Amino acid sequence: MHPLIRKLERTAGLARDDIDWFISQNDFPLVEKSAVTFVYRGEADAVYLRHFLKGQAAAPPLKRLGATDLWHVTVPIPQNSRIEYKFDAVHGGTHSWVRDPLNPLIAEDPFGANSVCQTHGYETPEWSQPDDASPSGSMEELTVASAAFGGPRGVRVYLPAGFRNDRRYPLVVAHDGEDFATYAGLATVLDNLIHRGDIAPVVVALTQSPERNREYTGDPRHTAFLCDELLPALQSRYPLREDPPGRALMGASLGAVASLSTAQRRPEVFECLLLKSGSFMFTEHSTRGRDPLFKRIARLMAAFRANPGVLASRIFVSCGVYEGLIDENRALVAFLRDHGSDVLFVEARDGHHWQNWRDQLRVGLSWVFPGPPDAAGDRDQTPGR
Repeated sequence: MHPLIRKLERTAGLARDDIDWFISQNDFPLVEKSAVTFVYRGEADAVYLRHFLKGQAAAPPLKRLGATDLWHVTVPIPQNSRIEYKFDAVHGGTHSWVRDPLNPLIAEDPFGANSVCQTHGYETPEWSQPDDASPSGSMEELTVASAAFGGPRGVRVYLPAGFRNDRRYPLVVAHDGEDFATYAGLATVLDNLIHRGDIAPVVVALTQSPERNREYTGDPRHTAFLCDELLPALQSRYPLREDPPGRALMGASLGAVASLSTAQRRPEVFECLLLKSGSFMFTEHSTRGRDPLFKRIARLMAAFRANPGVLASRIFVSCGVYEGLIDENRALVAFLRDHGSDVLFVEARDGHHWQNWRDQLRVGLSWVFPGPPDAAGDRDQTPGR
């Protein structure tokens, strides 16, 4: 129990004014070196913490402080961690998942937003924040005619500041690119990393699938679109490198599965991969009770392991240690290394979240497309920071 909570418990005649003062004097949640105390204030029959932490009780209950409307629970969480959470407040048998009213820090994703807890040692990367010193790149709209999908597909393309037609640029194709831009600040990150010399100036194609559960799990149409339709359209419009080591596929979660699958099917096209928290189910046994989507992934991964073919030569893999996918990603890294790929693997004290994937952009992009050698001495090479 946090010392401040213990002090409140010992307060004789604890009154509403005491609770008001306690709330006004502290930032929440209460972070210690190896634990975090989550505090909720409000009338409820019960309150649970929903924290998305592998290895912890799924929904630890909060304890009411005496007869007050203050609830608390202490959870062991190591330093250098970043977690997202909600409270599950129960009223008359009805469960309501709500963000922490006492914590202004939130992270948005395609499904809404969560409250964020940052423990000692974690800092939001300063290169992920807008910087007036970094020239802004530009975004262009591109419509690609697609026979594979039977209709046009819209793609946005990031061009670095100072873009010129008389030089050749490496290419990154980002699965769920619009989500990377919205929830991971991709354009801001690219502006900063290019300006600071951490990565080479790159062109980034932001793709977004309307049926990602189908297209990202081994759909041959997806591979045909990227390799035979999108890439030629980009090459005809922009001065891109023409060698496979100058092209990378990037994706998170299912997007990582799509990136790996595409590169394995067409190794002559893409030789660099950035795989973030990939949903790599290795056996159908591990998908028991899950959506049929994961059974398709398990079959796809079984075929991949049985016949990996020519693998991408340079691969970045990251995963949060609080994710249910961490063991599968560790196993994939071992498999890739055993089959000759040059792999950089980063584990973060985080979960399956967009800000986790944002935090790994610097080390991942600089691994596949490093900046000029004369800038290397100015770069902090700490993974994820």
